[in-house]
Amino acid sequence: MLTRVKEEQQLPADREETCRLTSQQLCYMEEWRNLLEFLKNKPADEQISAINVHMNNAPYITDIINWGVPDYWASLRQFFNKDGDCEDYAIAKYLSLKELGFDVDTMRIVVVEDTNLDIPHAVLVISMDGQRLVLDNQVSYIVREKAVLHYRPYYSINENAWWLHRM
Repeated sequence: MLTRVKEEQQLPADREETCRLTSQQLCYMEEWRNLLEFLKNKPADEQISAINVHMNNAPYITDIINWGVPDYWASLRQFFNKDGDCEDYAIAKYLSLKELGFDVDTMRIVVVEDTNLDIPHAVLVISMDGQRLVLDNQVSYIVREKAVLHYRPYYSINENAWWLHRM
């Protein structure tokens, strides 16, 4: 996925892939850039909240329907063009916050077991001001990690490392 993201970043703006149009007739990549520009001087908590809400507006679609495979981690452009599932929301949020200047070492995509539904799930977790914040595509607001009792972490990953969690 990171390789695809890097390749996509090399595309000049006028050669971007065709993407669907929003109600304002803007390409989603252009809309995303405009959002980042609007947020760039806002406080960190406002940036996190706005990115969470914005990405959560995308329709959920499973990888098997979207890509024809059981699991696929989409790039940002792929997510904007075809929507995605839980890890795709987490990736889009991670890349957006990275673009806003957040340190990647404070962010992790965490793959968890949702013990209520007995299924795997993924969220973005950000360490900030001594606490960990959970950005979940199933929740419109930011949740402190200690308040999330129904997720059991399997592993965490960012572009620099990965961590296996003990059960």
